[in-house]
Amino acid sequence: MDDRDESFGVGGFRRAFAAEAREERPDVALLCLLLAAEGDATMGDAGIDEAQIELDRLAGLLPFAPGDPRDWAGAVAELLGERCGFHGEPADYQRLDSSLLHQVLRRRRGLPILLSVVWMEVARRAGAPVYGVALPGHFVVGFGDPGQRVLVDPFAGGRLLSTADAELLVVGTTGRPLDPASLEPAAPLEIVLRVLGNIRAWASTRPEQSAVQLWALELSLLLPSHPARLRYDRARLLVERGAFREGAAELEAYAEILDAVDVPGADRLRREAAAARARLN
Repeated sequence: MDDRDESFGVGGFRRAFAAEAREERPDVALLCLLLAAEGDATMGDAGIDEAQIELDRLAGLLPFAPGDPRDWAGAVAELLGERCGFHGEPADYQRLDSSLLHQVLRRRRGLPILLSVVWMEVARRAGAPVYGVALPGHFVVGFGDPGQRVLVDPFAGGRLLSTADAELLVVGTTGRPLDPASLEPAAPLEIVLRVLGNIRAWASTRPEQSAVQLWALELSLLLPSHPARLRYDRARLLVERGAFREGAAELEAYAEILDAVDVPGADRLRREAAAARARLN
């Protein structure tokens, strides 16, 4: 974590998240751990430190400079997929802790993107040329430059993927062909936004987890670049949770943004805001 402050204190995780997201080279592992602290109130500074130490420990188990990208991919898969048993199963999509990095390190199970973060962080700390690949519907890991790219699927224990395999994954999950642009390295904040999107999707189908959906939205809005619609989603969620005054204010603020591009849409938002305020009576 370079010389960045490693002690966040009570209530400081969001401030640390926002600050890290604005670094020139954001630390994906730290951002994933900071967002995990929102989902696990027992985590604290110690939990973040323990997770970072575990990533360092795993990296230390890799052989030094295995060679070309295929050798690196094989070495990481042998360590994490075979010896340590990191992998995923369909049931993992039903668990919030499958999106929380410290829990994925503990359980050695998780969603494709969180397992990919483990793969990337362990390999990066050992000196590998590694990056995330944000395939639609299924995140994977790449080793080497585009001319020598080797893809692996951490969800499947590190199975090597050909371009045809990647195409099948995309078609199977989205029904659409693979766009070659999807094979380019994913930016750190793109990865974090996608993690938060998975958490929002998980919580959105569980009304009793609206608090989880809210913190995932609020962390997404702390990222320097995010879909503007997330402000609307947060406003609607606040109203659904009974925070009528705050939700109405957010709807009106978003309406001001829409005024420049969609006047009818802005008017609809103002009517929604008025209806929310009426529920205060």
